Amino acid sequence: MSKAKATHLKLQHSESVVLEGATRIYAAYITAGRVAEGDESKWMERSIREAIRMARATDDAIVSDEEIDTLEGQQQLDGQGGFGKF
Repeated sequence: MSKAKATHLKLQHSESVVLEGATRIYAAYITAGRVAEGDESKWMERSIREAIRMARATDDAIVSDEEIDTLEGQQQLDGQGGFGKF
């Protein structure tokens, strides 16, 4: 009997956040019965793409505390009246 090769992952914080979102999206697809046997990879990839798209949309809509500390971030905040794009 062969042993499975151990895999070591070291995700950056932003990668971990996107992974968490992608797993929730993927779980929703499974729960909804959309993931057929053999199509798991396709639905995982779709879930990851959707999580990334949501992360980018969130990043575009919100000026974080760290961004405010930069000149560019302050200019964005000033141009938005302090309330983002909403």
